Amino acid sequence: MAPRVTADIGLFGGSGFYSFLENADELAVHTPYGPPSDRVAVGEVGGRQVAFLPRHGRSHSIPPHRINYRANLWAFRELGVRRVIAPCAVGSLQPGLAPGTFVVCDQLVDRTSGRPDTFYDGPVVTHVGFADPYCPELRALAADRGAALGIPLRPAGTGVVIQGPRFSTRAESAFYSAQGWHVIGMTQYPEAVLAREVEMCFVNVSLVTDYDVGLEGVPPVSTREVIRILQQNNERLRAFLADLIPRIPEDRSCACGSALADAQP
Repeated sequence: MAPRVTADIGLFGGSGFYSFLENADELAVHTPYGPPSDRVAVGEVGGRQVAFLPRHGRSHSIPPHRINYRANLWAFRELGVRRVIAPCAVGSLQPGLAPGTFVVCDQLVDRTSGRPDTFYDGPVVTHVGFADPYCPELRALAADRGAALGIPLRPAGTGVVIQGPRFSTRAESAFYSAQGWHVIGMTQYPEAVLAREVEMCFVNVSLVTDYDVGLEGVPPVSTREVIRILQQNNERLRAFLADLIPRIPEDRSCACGSALADAQP
């Protein structure tokens, strides 16, 4: 059955961010890849129709390595979404990147394993370009609005995505830091590449909750401290999204919408 409503903008909720819309329609969207993480809430933000989906489920019952990423992106596709905003909680890999900072990533490094990460398992062979994983139009707009709101924000950075659900060892974290990478999380991949395969714009907003353990003198992560920073970040995030979403142009000027044009032999 076709969804009753449509949305142009999709929003994933990450750790600690399980609801966003008021007076929303909740839809059970069926996909060829199984059920998405939860029912999709669709409502209005500043005159724009937004589909909201908590990637871990609204009760945080799905660990990062078990998220059905393909179903989540396909559910957005079924609703007509063309642009995706994907906040996530991350650890900092660099001393100058303090908890409470937002990072609008421009690159990622995939260190996951075994996650279904393509819609193209054959017989059609498709090699989608992924040199620049995130939409340049949305990245520039997100960085601009963060600065305008006075949010501590880094307009670029590299996120390394680990398998989870465990955190890194000190040696692993120190290695990632030594590469010059900026933040570490568990969900940006394969979300970003799946969005590219269905020609959606995709922007990540990484919410720094703690320093990762590879930094010298940093103690192991405290769940209590992470939750405290998450709550602060989510208050800023809601204000940021309420400002950003109405300003997203309805017509796209980026190449995300033609990602499949040269992807097949």
